[in-house]
Amino acid sequence: MSSVNAHVFMNLSSSLRSLSLAGCDLQGKFPKNIFDLPNLNLLNLGDNQNLNLGPLKLNRSSNLEHLDLSWMSSSTEFIDSVDNLQALKYLDLSGNSFFQGLSVSITNLSSLEYLIIRGAKFFGGLPDSIGNLVSLKFLVLSHSNLSGPVPRSLGNLLQLTHLDLSQNQLSGQIPRSLGNLLQLTDLDLWQNQLSGQIPLSILNLTQLEYLKISENSLEGSIPDKVTAFPNLIYLYLDNNLLNGTLPSWLYIAPSLKTISLFQNQFSGHIKEFQSKSLKHLYLNNNKLQGPLPSSIFQLLNLTHLFLSSNNLSGVIESRMFSNLSNLEYVDLSYNSLSLTSNTTSSVNHILPNLTDLLLSSCNLSEFPQFLKGLKSLERLDLSCNKIEGKIPQWMQEVGNDSLTYLNVSHNSLTEVEHFPWTNIAVFDLSFNLIRGNLPIPASTINVFLISNNSFNGEVSSLICNVTFLQILDLSHNNLSGTIPQCFGNLSNSLQFLNLKKNKFYGTIPPTFAKGCQLSNFNLNGNLLEGPLTPSILNCNGLEVLDLGNNKINDTFPHWLGSLPQLQVLVLKSNHMHGSLCVNSSKSSPFFSKIQIFDLSSNYFSGPLPVRYINSFKGIINLEKIGSTMSYMGVYVQSGSGFYTYSIGIVMKGQYMELVKIFTMWMIIDLSNNQFEGGIPKVIGKLNLLKGLNLSHNNLNGGIPTSIGNLTSLEWLDLSSNRLSGTIPNRLADLAFLSSFNVSENQLHGQIPQGKQFNTFGNDSYEGNKGLCGFPVSKGCDIVEPAPPNVLQKDGSKSSIAFRWKVVLIGYGCGVVFGMSVGYVVFLTGKPKWLVNLVENQQEKRRRRKSKKGNRSNRRRRI
Repeated sequence: MSSVNAHVFMNLSSSLRSLSLAGCDLQGKFPKNIFDLPNLNLLNLGDNQNLNLGPLKLNRSSNLEHLDLSWMSSSTEFIDSVDNLQALKYLDLSGNSFFQGLSVSITNLSSLEYLIIRGAKFFGGLPDSIGNLVSLKFLVLSHSNLSGPVPRSLGNLLQLTHLDLSQNQLSGQIPRSLGNLLQLTDLDLWQNQLSGQIPLSILNLTQLEYLKISENSLEGSIPDKVTAFPNLIYLYLDNNLLNGTLPSWLYIAPSLKTISLFQNQFSGHIKEFQSKSLKHLYLNNNKLQGPLPSSIFQLLNLTHLFLSSNNLSGVIESRMFSNLSNLEYVDLSYNSLSLTSNTTSSVNHILPNLTDLLLSSCNLSEFPQFLKGLKSLERLDLSCNKIEGKIPQWMQEVGNDSLTYLNVSHNSLTEVEHFPWTNIAVFDLSFNLIRGNLPIPASTINVFLISNNSFNGEVSSLICNVTFLQILDLSHNNLSGTIPQCFGNLSNSLQFLNLKKNKFYGTIPPTFAKGCQLSNFNLNGNLLEGPLTPSILNCNGLEVLDLGNNKINDTFPHWLGSLPQLQVLVLKSNHMHGSLCVNSSKSSPFFSKIQIFDLSSNYFSGPLPVRYINSFKGIINLEKIGSTMSYMGVYVQSGSGFYTYSIGIVMKGQYMELVKIFTMWMIIDLSNNQFEGGIPKVIGKLNLLKGLNLSHNNLNGGIPTSIGNLTSLEWLDLSSNRLSGTIPNRLADLAFLSSFNVSENQLHGQIPQGKQFNTFGNDSYEGNKGLCGFPVSKGCDIVEPAPPNVLQKDGSKSSIAFRWKVVLIGYGCGVVFGMSVGYVVFLTGKPKWLVNLVENQQEKRRRRKSKKGNRSNRRRRI
């Protein structure tokens, strides 16, 4: 609508009762006398961002009852004088900013019945004076950044029927005073930060029809009283920390249509429902146990049944669903239930409206026969069962035109002939026993997962005709041949390409088209050779690049450092060589978002890459603005889910295949190379580092004390180098350090004592002759023992000095034994049997170290 200027208001009639100029793009100075019109009852100026009312002296004799100033960023100055409008009953201030919090002038409007403020920006909380609005019937303050506690004074609003404080940052407990609101029909506290228990006083709200306190941190049990909530229709308490058994009133509330209690910690059995009104039952992700009550299969109005991820048990026969003709969504996954289908008769009328059927981990040994009648099915999950053989031919009729999601992963399927579903978008065949050539999916496919099977042969280039493909996982098969060159051209859609653990050979595709959408590219564990093409820089959003365990023979691709989103780089176990020194004079940071940097088991040489370490901003300061994800991965546009990246890493000395990459993992592994020189002090800047492995190189010099700054470090491996000096005492302050290895170096002096260092065994220090103190046998104040032939045979004093520290002998086999030996030593001075025992053990240790020294010249490669 075109803008309206001030002159149009000059001849407004004094008899005007209603004026609406919402969304009229009002400009210029607004005439102040409009509020003086004696008969004006309704004024709507909403959605006029450019209108500046400014401060006004309003007439207390005004008859204005309905005022809408929503979505007017300039209206807050005017609000400070709104208390003169004593006749006001309806006030909407949605979408404005309240820099000083809710104006006290608003809380003086004694006649106000409706106060609506949605999508605003509050700076602070609600004042106690909100309780002055005793005529309020309808209070909405949702999605407005409110903080602080819920005021107890709300309990004064005895006329209130509707209270909505959802989607704010309110904290503390729900005040007991809300139990005073006996007229309340709607209570919405969804998505706040409320804690503590639900107050018992809530049972007073007998008129309540809608109760929603989802997505908070409530704990304890739900208040129970058999006659509670006789009018309740909708109950939402999901995503909290509630526990105990389900309340008795839940089963008999006569009007209850929706029960949403998922993602809590409820336990005990589900009892029999007496009410038949229920339409939506969400009890998934709890700790409920026992069999399903038979009454569930008599809820004729039921459309949504979600019971997954509990401890429910028992046998369910498909015929039990025959009365639930309205059922649309069923999820029984991840329990100890067993679903049987013992009849094929009359299956065509079972669940005619079903669109989503999720039966993962239901002990199925075959495709359920009742699926034959489900021609409108859209989502089917039969994963994690015991289904053998091939997908039966009659499955072609199941959702032939409607099926978009099919998951049969983690079964024992051995054969797949073809894909008859014309609109399939997600197909998961992973973790089966399927052999043969790779089938080409339908052109509509977005997600195609066939990992962990026994597919063999080459990948046909016809797969590149699937132009909407976003996720392709062919990993852990026996596929061979070269990688189709056309993969580099699937730039408009392909985000996730995993070809790990196959037998692909040849070179990596040489061309990646402009606009490449790849975020995860994994070729680990193949037979690939040749360099990586710089055209991969066209994949501007690449987050994970894993080329490990191949035969790539090249220098380090420094240009990868300019990929702005790269977080994981794995080049381990190849034939890469040369220095990591950067010759470029560019000042822009390299690998600024890197979190996992694994170049282990190659032939890299020269000094450690100080330039890179200085640029690892993601490890120095982790900034995940707008991200709340716990794992690295990618969402699929079709809404089918979140697909996590995977990686194989050496963690605390053990190789681990991780199906998820935790976003807080920060790991650098440069082990098994030929790096030389000292460990740079700058490594101490990487304060978020969790794992550092520099073992099996030619590093020399001392261990920098700056490593003591790595307060998040969990494992540190500096073994098999030529490090000298002492172990810095500051390392003892690394509270999370649980794996430590400096064996096979040239370190000397006392091993740091206390805290985490008391948990490390002798193998952490082997091959360092100069180290002393616990846990090695050499005490720091003990003179090196003389050769055996120097010892006197007559039992007189030898050069070995025994002191009270001999109690440490008992550390590994019991303090009592150690103290006993120490006491005998104290009395006798030097028992000959103990001297011989210690000397023999030391001589054996010297021989073992000598053998290890001879083997240390051979490089260890993983």
